[in-house]
Amino acid sequence: MTTTSSSSSGQRSESDASLEDKETGLIPDRCRSKDKDEDCDQDNSLGNNSSESDSESSSESDSDTNEADAEEPNEDLEKKEPQLVCVESEVNIQQHCEQCKIRQGQQEQVTPRRLSRGQLWLKLHGEGVYQCTITGLIFEVTKAAIIKYSLLSWTKYAGYIKEPWIIVGPIFDVKCTTPSVLTSIQFPHTLCLNDHLTDVTFNVFHFKNNGPEFECSVDHSATHIKWNVSSLSPVGPVIEKYDPVYYHGVVILYKVVSNLPSLEFRVYMASNNSSVIKDVSKSVKRSPNTFIKIEKPPCHKLLQGGKKYRLLSDPEVDITPEEIEFGDHSSLAEKPFFEVYVEQPVELTLSLVDLESEETVWKAKLRESDWTVPSQNNNKPKRICNGVKRRKSSTSLSGDELCNKRLKGDTVPDGVKTKIVLTDQQLMILAKKMGKDWKVIGIQCLKLSVEDIEQIEAKDEDVNIYKCMMLRKWRDSEQNNGTAQSLYECLKDDASYEVLEILKGFLEQT
Repeated sequence: MTTTSSSSSGQRSESDASLEDKETGLIPDRCRSKDKDEDCDQDNSLGNNSSESDSESSSESDSDTNEADAEEPNEDLEKKEPQLVCVESEVNIQQHCEQCKIRQGQQEQVTPRRLSRGQLWLKLHGEGVYQCTITGLIFEVTKAAIIKYSLLSWTKYAGYIKEPWIIVGPIFDVKCTTPSVLTSIQFPHTLCLNDHLTDVTFNVFHFKNNGPEFECSVDHSATHIKWNVSSLSPVGPVIEKYDPVYYHGVVILYKVVSNLPSLEFRVYMASNNSSVIKDVSKSVKRSPNTFIKIEKPPCHKLLQGGKKYRLLSDPEVDITPEEIEFGDHSSLAEKPFFEVYVEQPVELTLSLVDLESEETVWKAKLRESDWTVPSQNNNKPKRICNGVKRRKSSTSLSGDELCNKRLKGDTVPDGVKTKIVLTDQQLMILAKKMGKDWKVIGIQCLKLSVEDIEQIEAKDEDVNIYKCMMLRKWRDSEQNNGTAQSLYECLKDDASYEVLEILKGFLEQT
């Protein structure tokens, strides 16, 4: 999104303007000096540090990178071009306020392909500057290359960030088949620099050899920080603290799914930092409750580090705590949030207010449509807030029957092969490849209710049987439409790469 600079941005020098006209639209960072350039140079071998850092990032508990995938030979990466899978990502391409002057760079926009465990796979066909449409990362390569990268959490690394440095953007783990061809990476940041655009000092936190290093950035702009690649391992942007620090912010809402008539929401206030947003998503998934996410616009005013904010509601409802101080919560696995409790379902307006100035920085209306989903059988919406979305339940089968009973020739009258209904054996193959989020997929993608999931888990069976029973319940409810093609359409935005590839294999067999 291109906007114009406000008058408060101040006068810009001719050298600044000329530098912004470069292909990357960046402004040189103050930390670039001859001595620091030498420190950032070839002291770190591309090949050696890359292999060492790969093992570091792979060992992270609950990591977003798969160790086996990370060690996959480069030749295999070339041969096994994964199919494009469009998924909803926790990554949130930042939106900017009217004070930020955004200039469009000349980089080519590219959409990566998604692998398992949150990894993204990008094949660049020649020399150039490319921007990932999902993460906002910008890669500069000297020739064709394959890049595999993933968004990480700062939780493991935030303890290494000491004064005067603060975290100002997401951290990524980047790998390249030929590291030497990847010359620079530009990382998105979440700050509103305004009139500080030319007088801030950015560094790049680089975790390698079992420890942190702070390397100088090359340039920076209103949106990105440019870093010349020294080696490949977890990397993220930091900045030398100044006061006040303003952030582009987001408010993230989740609705608790339950059988009770009351409504309960979680409201997170955060900087528009993809790593923090992903931490919030993972925290919600770890909860014993089931949640649905409610999409609302980001903050229309900037958030200031160290300030306290209060969440208000009209009509008035129970909100706990009364206020939260905004700051860098990257080191916390569980991010602070407001709990909103409504005894009886009612539409309400939520507002996030600066406690000191009483200025409203974010406002949104929650309507009944935000926590309802349309029924597949008619246009009348069914409430998710009750956790009851009625279906005609299929005949219950024991685990053995479920795994061994095969549907009899279920084809539609027109004889189209893609209309062959999935068998129990095929469903079990899929079930074994589904992860811990199978219940979320069942509710969000397959439109099952919480009651359906609870009935499935009431049986004393192996977890793979539960997953298979869930898939069978969906298939039986779809009747003649319980096909591989139909299931693929339901899961394509949320299921893992392996599950989608299995479904494609089933389609090829028909």
